[in-house]
Amino acid sequence: MAEICCEGAETTAAAVTACELEPSSRSGRRRRMDLRRFKIADSVDGSLPEVERIRKRKRVECSVSSSPAVLETGPVVGAGNGGEDVGSREDRSGSCPDASSYSEHPQARSGGSEESDGCPRYGMTSVCGRRREMEDAVSIRPDFLWVGSKIPGKHHFFGVYDGHGCCHVAVSCQDRMHEVVAEEMGSSSPPSEPSQERWKEMMERSFLRMDAEASSWNGTDGRPNPGCRCDLRPPTRCDHVGSTAVVAIVGPTQIVVANCGDSRAVLSRGGAAVPLSSDHKPDRPDELERIQSAGGRVIYWDGPRVLGVLAMSRAIGDSYLKPYVIPEPEVTVTEREEGDECLILASDGLWDVVTNEMACDVVRMCLRGSSQVGARGEGGGHVDGDKACSDAAMLLTKLALARRSADNVSVVVIDLRRNL
Repeated sequence: MAEICCEGAETTAAAVTACELEPSSRSGRRRRMDLRRFKIADSVDGSLPEVERIRKRKRVECSVSSSPAVLETGPVVGAGNGGEDVGSREDRSGSCPDASSYSEHPQARSGGSEESDGCPRYGMTSVCGRRREMEDAVSIRPDFLWVGSKIPGKHHFFGVYDGHGCCHVAVSCQDRMHEVVAEEMGSSSPPSEPSQERWKEMMERSFLRMDAEASSWNGTDGRPNPGCRCDLRPPTRCDHVGSTAVVAIVGPTQIVVANCGDSRAVLSRGGAAVPLSSDHKPDRPDELERIQSAGGRVIYWDGPRVLGVLAMSRAIGDSYLKPYVIPEPEVTVTEREEGDECLILASDGLWDVVTNEMACDVVRMCLRGSSQVGARGEGGGHVDGDKACSDAAMLLTKLALARRSADNVSVVVIDLRRNL
């Protein structure tokens, strides 16, 4: 544009003089108007005017400040009911780095814990990935049961929630799911480890209660929810918003997993990957039959979707798709063994591009490295173990991004080894 303006500048003076001699006609006035445009552009001397430079500088500064990093750094802290949520509320909007630039953002949130409180060591990472919005949330609550609970031993809560439509259902699960589960477990009797049937009943009631709370959310409960797109609309029920939920309760002798949606829990035991949950996809034979029996349809639109809309057959929320999409979880109770190595919870941003076996191999490699360092006396065992879990979670996230995962990626790695 600068070259065009310069060429126009060479003939501007002569052309204006010629125009002033022309009679006042419509064509003359149009010609003078055109020349005035070039005359204004002629003021461009290779740099912007001061006002325009200030305006552009402000616009650039605003865009930089409004484009957050992947996630802020912070350790996972808290024990018992005072534990903190670790999720991604700060990063609800803006573009996020791809796999090639992810290494430049080591502030991806990760954390670990020590075993002094009986909690297994763990690490987590949650990133926006290639999505415009961050809709995943993670909640970790060591020793989350109420004081005086009838269930013996310390139990630790881990949850991964993958929202869709907006983030507020995932955030609601992050804030409340562990409390609801603790209330249901607190009513358990007699004072002993619940049976498999009892676990199933408690988790099903918890998920149903959480679904009722999420479905009644109308944006007027007063809780801050940064980045929630529903805040931009008039307060109303958001029937089109939902979230998957995969929850693991790690106790002294058992691992209880409740899953609703296509997030997943995988156990590494004796060098083998053991899935503790099954994805609720609309084309899964039993799910397809259930949907059709309820009068719904599965339509293939960029993959199988309930009524051509939702790519999962179970979720919390999504009131407009009931009764085809239900919040009832599938619950598995697994007895802990000496050969248990790690437990991985992750959203489908990981599992879409990484197999169970590959994920377990990556985590075992990180844990094995920390054990060798501890055996040589080059570092404290607990510190190395915590870092190994965090490194494993971050490495899995990088792997998912490198394999072109198109979704948010949230990973929790739990070290289950007893003899270290």
